[in-house]
Amino acid sequence: MFKRSSWQHLRIPFSFFLMPVFFFALAISPNFTASSLLWTFVIIHAFLYPASNGYNSYFDKDEQSIGGLKNPPPVTSGLYWLSLTFDAVAIVLGAWKISWLFASLLLVYGLVSKAYSHPAVRLKKYPIAGWLTIGIFQGLFTFLMCYAGLNKFGWEQILQAKVLVPAALSSVLLLGSYPMTQVYQHEEDAKRGDRTLSSRLGIRGTFLFVQAVFAVSAALYAAYFIHYFSVNTACRFLACLAPVVIFFMIWFVRVWRDPRNANYVWTMWLNFISATCLNLFFIWLWLETSHVGNIF
Repeated sequence: MFKRSSWQHLRIPFSFFLMPVFFFALAISPNFTASSLLWTFVIIHAFLYPASNGYNSYFDKDEQSIGGLKNPPPVTSGLYWLSLTFDAVAIVLGAWKISWLFASLLLVYGLVSKAYSHPAVRLKKYPIAGWLTIGIFQGLFTFLMCYAGLNKFGWEQILQAKVLVPAALSSVLLLGSYPMTQVYQHEEDAKRGDRTLSSRLGIRGTFLFVQAVFAVSAALYAAYFIHYFSVNTACRFLACLAPVVIFFMIWFVRVWRDPRNANYVWTMWLNFISATCLNLFFIWLWLETSHVGNIF
């Protein structure tokens, strides 16, 4: 029914790079069950994110490399309907398996992702609006959505400092890292009239900006872990970031010498190393807190 190229544009494996937010929410969840964990994970990573990827690809019609696809095939109308189908499945499963609140959050996420890509609104073409949209909705909003799904909580339990603080930290980290994912797409974005934050900063400016925000983000995370967990937890978190920092600095030196090194391959490697380190840390944190009980 749908062409192979449409399935490719869903970029399901790319969800791996977005998993740290889920595992962070899981690590502080006091009321999850095996069922809520499984369904929340599958709904978000196997349906919601791919739907957003496919919808974005349909309207971008990229000819050069995009996140998760080095050589994207041409898009067809089938991709549009496939992405909407995945969106609908996510919402129906969310209402059936979790709660109506969770389903409503999935719906909002889907609508915002469409506003990010659709030509009628296309938040993506505005450097600040696009940057904030991704940072807030793939960070803070997604954290709250994951927390609501995992624990089947209502707003009263969700809108508390112990949840909002780590949710906000997720956004800070994404606000620092997202321009890095755009650093090799300046030419492609310019063809569509998209003025991303990275294109405004320039290649070297993007690296300097990401360095500064990442440093602030790391410090805030360390303060959070010291306050809510322990100094040892903060040290483990910073240690997990060491491979990311080392890789980034090696790449930064290469790009400073030759901007052509700001390419798809290096970007995907940075994404992979960063996601792997963060996923491992938050899974460890989840296992650690599950042994000692709920710290809250």
